[in-house]
Order: sequence, then structure tokens, then C-alpha cells
Amino acid sequence: MILILIVFAVVGYIVQLKLKSKFEKYSRVPVAAGLTGAEVAEKMLHDHGIYDVRIISVPGKLTDHYNPLEKTVNLSPDVYNGRSVAAAAVAAHEVGHAVQHATAYSWLQMRSALVPVVSFSSRMLSFIFLFMLFGSLIVNAFPIQTVLITIIVLQGAITLFTLITLPVEYDASNRALIWLDNVGITSAREHEMAKDALKWAANTYLVAALASLAQLMYYIMIFLNNRD
Repeated sequence: MILILIVFAVVGYIVQLKLKSKFEKYSRVPVAAGLTGAEVAEKMLHDHGIYDVRIISVPGKLTDHYNPLEKTVNLSPDVYNGRSVAAAAVAAHEVGHAVQHATAYSWLQMRSALVPVVSFSSRMLSFIFLFMLFGSLIVNAFPIQTVLITIIVLQGAITLFTLITLPVEYDASNRALIWLDNVGITSAREHEMAKDALKWAANTYLVAALASLAQLMYYIMIFLNNRD
């Protein structure tokens, strides 16, 4: 099982490299409409009747995200200022999340509700593994079955979050691609490039979900073996 987890880590790394490669490739292709990522985001927001979301530039590469609490579409400099297919695709994808928020998309609501649970679960797992690594305090204080059940519940919450993230990300990409095509931001050739870029971005979430699921199954197997 450890080998499977290592395989997922390697696959995840490869997918990240592929995503960066695709982004760099399509960053060199000018988008037909000639708009910057920020302008694409603003137009898509207004086309969906959304006027209370701000578009801001954040440092880093591939740091783009939508913040539902502050209602901001956060774009990296390459996307915010870029006039490329990659910039248009990423900007539209992030606005896709804003559209989900505005329309009360159920999967996004579920993911948002799980954020504090996942944050707590991650912290607790770190403490448990730290104690198990440097001492037997937890093992001596609680039966191993109790410890394993706790780990399974915490990892289960994290896994559920990664699985719910998948429809949220795929839906945001679909909304972005449909809008880009409908309003003529991208040509037919550029549309395929945008689709390819967003596909690889989604693959990073898919690998993360599968890795989390494999980890959960590993803990369940340990629990079942300890029952015998």
C-alpha cells in the first residue's frame, strides 16, 4: 500500500509538471479577443449579472483562485495581465466559481461547509502522527482500535472534501469553456487549447482525490487487520 501512495505522489508531480508546461505553451498564444485575463474575468462576471465580485492580482504562478468569503477573483500576474489563451481560460475558470457561488451551486456549498472540518482534520492528523512518530503517548493512552478509528474518521473527512472538489472544478471549467466559445473570446483552435489547459488543471484535483482515497483505504485495511 505504501508503494501505491508513492506512485500517486509521483503521478501528482508529473501532472503538475505537465500543467506548468501546458500553461507556458498556451501563454505564448494570443487570444483572439485580445483581452487580458482581468478583462475576461470582468466581462464574464458582468455577462452573468455579477457586480459585487472584485478582481485582484495576487503574487506567484498558478496561484489563481476564487475566494467566496471576500468575493474576490484572485489572478496571478501572468493571468491578470496576460492576453493569451491560458490567461483567458484560467480567468474564466475562476469566474466559473464566482458564478457557482452566485447561483448557490450545491456542490460548492457542500465544499465550503467542509472547509473548517477539513482544516481541523488535517491539524488533528498531524498531531496524532507526530505523537506516534516520536513516542507512544497516544497508543498507551488509548486502545489502538480507537486511534485507528479516529484516523479513519479524520482522513474520511479530507477524502470527502477532495471528492466533492471534483464536480466543483469540472463544472467551473465547463462554464468557462461554454462562455468563452459563446461570446467569441476564443476561436475554434484556441478553444481546444483552453480545453486542454483546463483538463490538466482538473487532473491535479483528480490525482489528489484518488491519492486521498487510497490513503483512507490503507487505514481501513490496517484497522480491519488489527481486529483479527
